[in-house]
Formats: sequence, structure tokens, C-alpha cells
Amino acid sequence: MVVRIRLARHGIKIRNRPFYNIVVANAKTPRDGKHIEKVGLYDPIPNELGIKNVELNTDRIKYWLSVGAWPSDTVARLLSKAGIMPTLPKDVNKPKNKKSKLSVNPNNKMKDISSEQNS
Repeated sequence: MVVRIRLARHGIKIRNRPFYNIVVANAKTPRDGKHIEKVGLYDPIPNELGIKNVELNTDRIKYWLSVGAWPSDTVARLLSKAGIMPTLPKDVNKPKNKKSKLSVNPNNKMKDISSEQNS
């Protein structure tokens, strides 16, 4: 079972006032679905002083990281700011783009370069 540390959205959707629970969950469960354990809270909207609220249960997060749980990009950024994880490069968790940026038209015929060089 692949375990992820990720955000689960809560709050009032109508008023655009989200907050997120930081949870440990199976990677195949939905974002707001069943989770194994709640290990923190993140409020992305700053208060009057301009401070975003982040509450972390560091002991449990360190435990889950030690047994192989993989944090999402946002959670990894929050954990690195809190000093729990080292700062990671931006492209570590992102998969490589399998599609090339060049488009290939199957109707085009390729020229044989070797025959042109010999003549």
C-alpha cells in the first residue's frame, strides 16, 4: 500500500473560505475520502496580521516519513518551511512529460539522406 501525506479540503465552498487538514492516506483514495490519520491543519488565507495558520504534529509526521510515506508537493513545501524535511528542488515529485513538444504528421514522407549524399 502506497501511503501519501496530503491535503484534504474542508471549509465553506460557497464563501471561498477553504482550510485543509494534513492527512496520511492511501494514494488511491479520493482527496476528501477516508484517511488513516490526521497529522495537521493548514489555513491558506492569512489572518489580520498576514500570517497563515499551520499546525503540525511533528512526531507523527516524522514517523510516517520514516516508514516511507511520500508527501505531496504542497505538503513537502510546508514541511520544508517548518524544518521537518530538507528543501527539495521543484521538479522532484513531478513526472516527466511523456509527450514530446514536436508534432509528427504521419502523412509526411521522409527523405532518404544517404541516397542524396551518394549522388
